[in-house]
Amino acid sequence: MIQVTLKDGSKKEYRKGITIKEVAQDISAGLARVVLAGEVDGKVMDLSAELHQDCTLHLLTFDDEGGKHALRHTASHVLAQAVKHLYPNAKLAIGPAIDTGFYYDFDVEKPFSVEDLEKIEAEMQKIVKEDIKLERFTLSRDEAIKFMEERNEPYKVELINDLPEGETISFYKQGDFTDLCAGPHAESTGKVKAFKLLSVAGAYWRGSEKNKMLQRIYGTAFTKKSDLDDYLFRLEEARKRDHRKLGRELDLFDIYEEGPGFPFFMPKGMVLRNILESYWRDEHKKRNYQEIRTPIILNEELWHRSGHWDHYKDNMYFTKIDEQNFAIKPMNCPGGMLVFKRKLHSYRDLPQRICELGLVHRHELSGTLHGLMRVRCFTQDDAHIFMTPEQITDEVLGVISLIDDFYKVFGFKYHVELSTKPESYMGSDEDWEIATNALKKALDSIKMEYKINEGDGAFYGPKIDFHLEDSIGRTWQCGTIQLDFQMPERFDLSYIGADGEKHRPVMIHRVVFGSIERFIAILTEHFAGAFPVWLSPIQVKILPLVDKHHEYAAKVQKELEAKGIRVEIDLRNEKIGYKIREAQLEKIPYMLVIGDKEMDNNMVAVRSRKEGDLGAMSLNDFMNKIDQEIKGKVI
Repeated sequence: MIQVTLKDGSKKEYRKGITIKEVAQDISAGLARVVLAGEVDGKVMDLSAELHQDCTLHLLTFDDEGGKHALRHTASHVLAQAVKHLYPNAKLAIGPAIDTGFYYDFDVEKPFSVEDLEKIEAEMQKIVKEDIKLERFTLSRDEAIKFMEERNEPYKVELINDLPEGETISFYKQGDFTDLCAGPHAESTGKVKAFKLLSVAGAYWRGSEKNKMLQRIYGTAFTKKSDLDDYLFRLEEARKRDHRKLGRELDLFDIYEEGPGFPFFMPKGMVLRNILESYWRDEHKKRNYQEIRTPIILNEELWHRSGHWDHYKDNMYFTKIDEQNFAIKPMNCPGGMLVFKRKLHSYRDLPQRICELGLVHRHELSGTLHGLMRVRCFTQDDAHIFMTPEQITDEVLGVISLIDDFYKVFGFKYHVELSTKPESYMGSDEDWEIATNALKKALDSIKMEYKINEGDGAFYGPKIDFHLEDSIGRTWQCGTIQLDFQMPERFDLSYIGADGEKHRPVMIHRVVFGSIERFIAILTEHFAGAFPVWLSPIQVKILPLVDKHHEYAAKVQKELEAKGIRVEIDLRNEKIGYKIREAQLEKIPYMLVIGDKEMDNNMVAVRSRKEGDLGAMSLNDFMNKIDQEIKGKVI
């Protein structure tokens, strides 16, 4: 007999060799119907997996990440099977589950069309309806290579050849289709009850421009049609909110062919950007940060010293000056190190909080560029905090408080992840353990909920990442707090302690917005371009009815501008209904209609973008109303 500990802590005894599915059936027939996979001692496995020793077992439904992954991974195999039915000469590449669904890459003679996707989807429906069982089996390396060579699948052969010696090579068979796959999967194709193919795009094999361009079909899958319908509604809502489209329509920002990945900000976009930067500066002054600016180009030796050369050079741009090699900075931190090192510091000077709105450049592949979300140059709202080891917890908590205050102002909820040591890293395991435990201690001290994101830390230290949620439920990773023992060592930073001896400071790297550009993209989509009054590039539009009202309209404009309110006046010879519709399309928060009555009584007829006609009020009353909204940063 073996002992199985369930998620609620209860323990059950079963015979050796019992399957995960049989455990689910023993607990509840209802649970057995909806369970998709099992997590055994932290590893997600198929329901057919047998248990041979004492273990902890979490039974995973679609509400769990592991359950979602299993179902969507199965959906990708259903897609691949459908493609092979319809296009027998198609070569299979890879087909993983992803956060939003799944995709599969194919090598085909001609690109897939929208009509092709419809045919593939119909074929998938047939496969799902057949409810074909997925069966796992393993082969030796030689057998696996032969198996895929006989099926003329060169990409699979390459993948098998690249697997480490001793790796278990597993396959999944569903009817007439078999794929190389580590799993796990749902029990049968019938579990994929609700799915949709969403788009097709080009994708280089293994992400390298040197390799062949494949066709990548994206899709999503759910266990209930209602959930799929909700997701598709949100997707359509996201399309309407696309910051690239709104950026052009509202004349905020754009990216041109002459500079792929290098954004242009228009006058109205600069107003929005400057408001964000001013707010950022004000909040940092309150918390005793000192602002600096460091150069964009610094010599190659610096990047060797910082570790970026070994861990990041493929994403960097380079140039020569006076026959010497220089790099355009991809991060601001080495410049911050030099600023700290410029003079001797006492422990009494610490913590020292140095902040910078620093322009960085990173070489991103053209296929990954996406509006302001993924660009090749952007401004990071960086800060580097230098401190004694004893100050770590307080400083981390200070940054958490700052980020929390920022996100509340914009109306964002968020969740937190603690990212640990990646495969490629600097420093000793001991330093990493100390740093990771310090971040855990800070989070635990304020009872903040967080999940562990294994292996996703920066190459120089673990980090706390803040994932904010927008108005349609999407999450975006923005703020981060990175604890670093390595760079102070590499740059030989020191301070004089209370004992009169030199000591090594610890440092925090942190951002709040992440990058100004990306945060503006997120805000644009979050508010669908209808920014709160305090952020709106134009806060008020004055709409005179006819020419004789122009003089009074100009007077209103002047008074509003004297109060610091951003205002435009529409003097075009157009009907008032047309002017109002135009202002609505421009997403102006307030429109002031001016006719005879308003002019004669020093009044304005106020229309709100959100609430419609608010009626006539005195100009002073309106100015007091909008002033309160701006100062209160009302959302």
